[in-house]
Amino acid sequence: MSDVNLWNLLNKLWNVYDNKFHKLTSDTASMHIVLVEPEIHWNTGNIGRSCIATGTRLHLVKPLGFSLDAKEIRRSGLDYWPKLKLTVHESFAAFEASLRPAASLLFFSARAPKSFWDAPYREESYLLFGKESTGFSASVRQKYKSRFYRIPITGDVRSMNLSSCAAVALFEGLRRTGLGENLD
Repeated sequence: MSDVNLWNLLNKLWNVYDNKFHKLTSDTASMHIVLVEPEIHWNTGNIGRSCIATGTRLHLVKPLGFSLDAKEIRRSGLDYWPKLKLTVHESFAAFEASLRPAASLLFFSARAPKSFWDAPYREESYLLFGKESTGFSASVRQKYKSRFYRIPITGDVRSMNLSSCAAVALFEGLRRTGLGENLD
């Protein structure tokens, strides 16, 4: 069995275990990053590397714009990718079904009315980011409209890169909750 096939098998087994027991095993306080329908493997790999560096779980919500088997995704996460705490959800509804009641969901969008400086971070917050080309669906925006935040930028650019936004939001959350104090 090749290294790639073995890695894929182990990742699939972990996801079956993790998806089945996620509600029971998520008692440990840690942030979560959720990428809803990500399209660019380089962004996902870079975000995965940030998750590994901070002990953050990465959730990917299908459909994905790339294959997790592709060498590019692993290359962008470098040799750290096998250490990633990864959960893959078949749909946004499947992601929602995996959550505990009253989960802390914080959505980040360039078009959100409130600044992320005002976001109510909690130790177990889920930081959600939409797909690179169009962001979140209208139904998600409507359902969770009070939970949307933007990262302030000058008017010189339309938006920031997804992996940059995820890192900014994550480290602000770690700082505010004190979880960042556990990092080296």
